[in-house]
Amino acid sequence: MQIDFSWLCRLLPLRIKDIVALSLLIFACSAGAQDSFVVVDTSSPRATMESFITLTEEAAHRYDEFRDSPNPVTQNALRQISAKARRLFDLSQVAPANRDKIADETFYLLWDSLARLELPDLEEIPATSADQAGDQETEQLTRWRIPDTEISIVRVMEGPDAGEYLFSSNTVKHARRFYETVRELPYVRPMHIQNVYRINELVTGWMIPMAWVEGLPGWANYAVFGQVVWKWFAALLLVVLGLGIVIVVYRWTHRRAEAGTLSSYLLQMSTPLAILIIVPLLRYFTREQINVTGTALELSHYIIFVFYGVTLVWVVWLTANHVVEAIIASPRVNAESLNASLLRLISRSIGIIAIVVLVVRILHELGVPVYGLVTGAGVGGIAIALSAKYTLENFMGALNLFADRPVSVGDLCRFDEESIQGWDPVGRVESIGLRSTKIRRLDRFLITIPNAEFAQRNIVNLSINDRFLFSTELGLRYETTDDQLRFVLAELRRLLHEHPMTIHNAKDPIRVRFTGFGDYALNVAIRVYIRTADYNEFLAIQEDLLLRMIKIIDQAGTGFAFPSRTLYHTRDGGLDDERQQAAEKQVREWASAQTLPFPEFDDEYLKQIQGTLDYPPDGSPGADRG
Repeated sequence: MQIDFSWLCRLLPLRIKDIVALSLLIFACSAGAQDSFVVVDTSSPRATMESFITLTEEAAHRYDEFRDSPNPVTQNALRQISAKARRLFDLSQVAPANRDKIADETFYLLWDSLARLELPDLEEIPATSADQAGDQETEQLTRWRIPDTEISIVRVMEGPDAGEYLFSSNTVKHARRFYETVRELPYVRPMHIQNVYRINELVTGWMIPMAWVEGLPGWANYAVFGQVVWKWFAALLLVVLGLGIVIVVYRWTHRRAEAGTLSSYLLQMSTPLAILIIVPLLRYFTREQINVTGTALELSHYIIFVFYGVTLVWVVWLTANHVVEAIIASPRVNAESLNASLLRLISRSIGIIAIVVLVVRILHELGVPVYGLVTGAGVGGIAIALSAKYTLENFMGALNLFADRPVSVGDLCRFDEESIQGWDPVGRVESIGLRSTKIRRLDRFLITIPNAEFAQRNIVNLSINDRFLFSTELGLRYETTDDQLRFVLAELRRLLHEHPMTIHNAKDPIRVRFTGFGDYALNVAIRVYIRTADYNEFLAIQEDLLLRMIKIIDQAGTGFAFPSRTLYHTRDGGLDDERQQAAEKQVREWASAQTLPFPEFDDEYLKQIQGTLDYPPDGSPGADRG
């Protein structure tokens, strides 16, 4: 039993009417399903033809109801016929995005075409399925063709409709051509509705009265590419209106956006959200109210689907970027660090993956064989990977830097030296990107090193060490006596032990040793850790130690050797005999007192002198502190 709600819709205000209409549409889905008496049977060619004929009769009945009382309920009941008719056709060769509407058009085209043809009696159409037939009849029952036509019913061999007898995919493809061929022929059977497909071109939704359509001039109802002229203009007007609204929203939000803020994100999201609201409205009005047909029908499906996909990718892209930039904006992440670059890469990857999924989905909906494209993409991907070899190497180098973390942005580091004059292998890291690392040298030149090369270098991070190693070698003149050398060694050891910025323990002892005879000097190696993690402070302490060592060498009455030849034209003054004797006397006194500091100082003596030296040295600005 059909319930007419049109009187209620006419009494309600427009806004409330729309709300009730949507509710009635939901109710109609269930009511229409219960009220529809046709059960679609496709178990044999006869059953499929019977179902088709019965559906045409029900469609005529539903159209009369809709024509007499246009409202959401009667329109939805008429739409239910198209939903059932879809089950009669093999749509495997039709793009998934268009299957519903193509099935609807094919139903009306075949209805109008078959009504003009002589059809065999139903008893003459095979009523047995191929599974139930004998061996001799099986091949015949896999396909049945209407005599003298190319319209055929075939048994589907694979897919979700396997075993069903449906109008063939070729019939669906050429339904319009069949209609164009017989449209001028008279009807051979009584038709409750004349020119069914023409009515399907003219019919509109419940919001647009048919009286308006019939009152238009003749040219407005002339069909162009399967759709009447006025519907082309109406659909175009809706598209222009929707596009204008989107442009206005975009320009309004674009002028007010402030980068990096939540308000900026919300403003940027306004445009895609507006599209997601407008597109369903356009889809509803074009399909359900204007009732586009023909070429416009196919175009509208594709365009709407593409808009949906692009907008969803837009939303994903904006959301991923905003989340990442919000994380990068926190104090824990440096905007120029590798972490920030990888976070941006993740957000871009999400966007790219969404785009790929969208493209694959669109191609699938358009009927493109995606699996073949994926296979081709795999071969093409290998070619792209080979051509982008160095880019991939640098990207993998960035991942290695991220995993090992030898340096971070802001760290002072030393990297491999090069044999170029003026090359300074020490600098501060300014940024670590996905392709390269930028280092500001101490001379303020900016070096850009590809990550693949930088990751393979010997990198020394000068910013994260707990101490610095002071290591040098002194070359004394060969005129230095053994006692003078002992004096120098002892004073150097005492210097390092007394200095408050040196470290001396069992694990890291102070080392001052006579290591051998060089080509032109007696070599003394010095090695000690300095108690600082700041490179500039280390240089200051090192400078202080070196200056004190010069003084010790001078006190011993010897000097530094240098690789040169000296031709004396006058008598050489030689070494200072007085200081030489004093140094030798001091060593003899140590020996007689059993305090000779060889091979090491006595422990008690070390405790007495530990950290007693003045540092900063006397005379410097900080010498009197403490």
